[in-house]
Amino acid sequence: MTMTVNAAGPIVLVGAGNMGGAMLAGWLKSGIPGANILVIDPGPSPAMAKLIADNGARHETAAPADLKAGVLFLAVKPQMMATVLPPLKGLVGPETVIVSVAAGTTLGFMRSHLGDAAMVRAMPNTPAMIGRGVTGAFANAAVSSDQRDLVHNLLKVSGPVEWVETEADIDAVTAVSGSGPAYVFYLVECMAEAGRKAGLQADLAMRLARETVAGAGELLHQSPDDASKLRQNVTSPGGTTAAALNILMADDGMQPLFDKAIAAARKRAEELAG
Repeated sequence: MTMTVNAAGPIVLVGAGNMGGAMLAGWLKSGIPGANILVIDPGPSPAMAKLIADNGARHETAAPADLKAGVLFLAVKPQMMATVLPPLKGLVGPETVIVSVAAGTTLGFMRSHLGDAAMVRAMPNTPAMIGRGVTGAFANAAVSSDQRDLVHNLLKVSGPVEWVETEADIDAVTAVSGSGPAYVFYLVECMAEAGRKAGLQADLAMRLARETVAGAGELLHQSPDDASKLRQNVTSPGGTTAAALNILMADDGMQPLFDKAIAAARKRAEELAG
């Protein structure tokens, strides 16, 4: 199905690495014509260069002169922003909406380099690279309803998009979903190590833990029930699952640990944002 893109100019993607490349692939798959897309990257991978060329998109190593972007989509590492942004100012016109997926890069920081403009600060997570991510997004007051719809459509190719009410909420989004995949991967490591200590071979314990978490995640994805209901469905009173949950759900169990972890991640996100 072809996505409708009503932008005042081309979609300009700055950075075609893992996240930017995933977004580009999603846009093309959704039906956005390659001719509507300009990729700015000094050295895309061979696979990315082929994707760009095969789909008729334009590639430049630096911002071209005399071009105004409809959407300026920033997908570069946060530490590169101070270097990358200044040469892009000429791409920003009165109808441009700027979208950043760089963690810790505030709208104020972007405004200091690109001037006043419609801006969206978004926080996807790494499953976006397989179209199974979730993105939190905040739009400043200059973003029109049409621009917000356009950005929503561009972001949703990697998964659901959740809009938040304040820019500060993005720090909490970063702590929960942006960093969240690492928490789940660590859960797999912990389950596998506990299985090894219970007597299983290490490789078997890892396979069991990995597939259990992947399968449970897919069940959660497909089921209309919430997480607590799904948990209750597999917990027989007095059974083995209940015995384990008595530990995990104790007053000193997982919840207070996650409270501290999320708070630490949010604090760090605030520090990085300055």
